[in-house]
Formats: sequence, C-alpha cells, structure tokens
Amino acid sequence: MKIHNNYRWALALSILLFSCLTYGQDSQESDEAALAKATQNPLAAMYSLPFQNNTTYGMGEYSRAQNVLNIQPVLPFNLGNKVNIINRIILPIITQPSSTEDISTTGTGDISWSAWLSPSKAGKITWGLGPVLQIPTSSSSEFGSGEFGIGPSFVALTMINQWVAGIVTNNVWTFGDRSENKFLFQYFINYNLPKAWYIVSGPILTANWNVVSDQRWIIPFGGGVGKVIKIGKLPVNLNAQMYYNAVKPNGVGDWQSRIQLQFLFPK
Repeated sequence: MKIHNNYRWALALSILLFSCLTYGQDSQESDEAALAKATQNPLAAMYSLPFQNNTTYGMGEYSRAQNVLNIQPVLPFNLGNKVNIINRIILPIITQPSSTEDISTTGTGDISWSAWLSPSKAGKITWGLGPVLQIPTSSSSEFGSGEFGIGPSFVALTMINQWVAGIVTNNVWTFGDRSENKFLFQYFINYNLPKAWYIVSGPILTANWNVVSDQRWIIPFGGGVGKVIKIGKLPVNLNAQMYYNAVKPNGVGDWQSRIQLQFLFPK
C-alpha cells in the first residue's frame, strides 16, 4: 500500500496519541467511558464539534491523494419533554487532484444538514427520522454541484453491554443542471474496552444513481481504534480508521483513511 508523503504525518500522529494517552484517575476513566459510548450514538443529546479527515490514496491518473476534512457540528434541541431534534451540519473542505495535471486544488463542498426527530427517552432501539438538506456552498464545480437538494434521512441503533451498533442512511435529490441523485448508507459497530478505548468499524457506502451500474458504488471495509480523553476539563474523542474500497468506480483509489478529533460539550 502506497501512502502519499503529505499524509504520513497524520497517521503517525494518531498512533502516537493513542499510545501516550493512558493517564486518568478511576473516576475520570468512568466518565470518559460513558462519554465514549455517547460519541458512538448519532442521536445523543450532546453538543459536539467533530473534525473528521478522510483521505483516499491513489486517485486518478497521477495516483494523488484526495483529502476531505468534514467540519460537522452536532446541535441537539428539546422539542417539549418527549422529542429531541438532532441537527448535524457537515461542511467539507476538499483537496481534489486534477484529472489532467499532476496538481491538486482546494475548496469548499456543498453543506449537508440532517435534522433528526428522535424520542427523548431511549428504548432498546433508538431511532431518528427527518430531512437531509444540501446547501449549495461549493466554491467551484469540481467540489460539488452547487445545487440545492433535499431527501429523507434515518438513524437507528442499539446498545447491548459493551456493544453499540446501528445505521445512518439518506438519499438526496438536487435541482439544477446536474440534478444529482445520491445515496449514503453507513453501518457502525463499536466494542468498548476498559479505560475509554474502543474498537470501531463505520464504513460509509455511497451510490450515484445517475451513472451506469458498474461505476455507481463505493463500498469500503475496515475499521480502527479510538479513545476518549480529557484535555484539562474538556473531553475529546480521538479515533483512527483504515478502509479498503472493495467496490469502486474507475479512478478511485483502493485505500482510504479516517482520522477524527471531536470536542465534546456534555450537559
């Protein structure tokens, strides 16, 4: 596996962080373990600010890396005593390799905004349902369609002992010259370990319904490891993952990495 030199530092930094962060008293570890489970729940009524960096290696004719930094604040609100609305806003900052030259350019993509209505009291299955909006914020056509879009979104998960597992899915239709029709499905499986460590697999499967079937899907497999720590009094969730694209269109690389830094603001 070849990894672009510009991104080796990120992988090395994540390994260093995970190997060094073993401090904390017993009470702190208990709090951090509870927070680790909460971070694995997309419907948790907790403010957070994740920075999720996704890199796909070996893109295009020149085998360059595509990098997408998702800034995705989570803003929960109460609608009475029985229902929460969980807002997740994703602003992508994209570094895109050129298809004709050995160069890359950087810009903003279109914002994705999901608003899930979810029962305040969790049951054996926690679920959320609502719209997903695409807001045309892309800085040029190579970073997104620049079109307004809308569609349905659904979340469901369960927690059993150390396990947290669930799905997130949506489909967006846009309105404009490009008229996108795109699908996203993410399943996630987490196993929580002592001292707020956890093992995670959360691949994001996507489909572009507007293209021919053999160029439609990206289906990755893989996983990684994470840990919740405290920097002073501020809890922070860190994880690093690696995925292999078992199914992909022409020109998309075989491997992708994900590194996430998530600031947590529990009530």
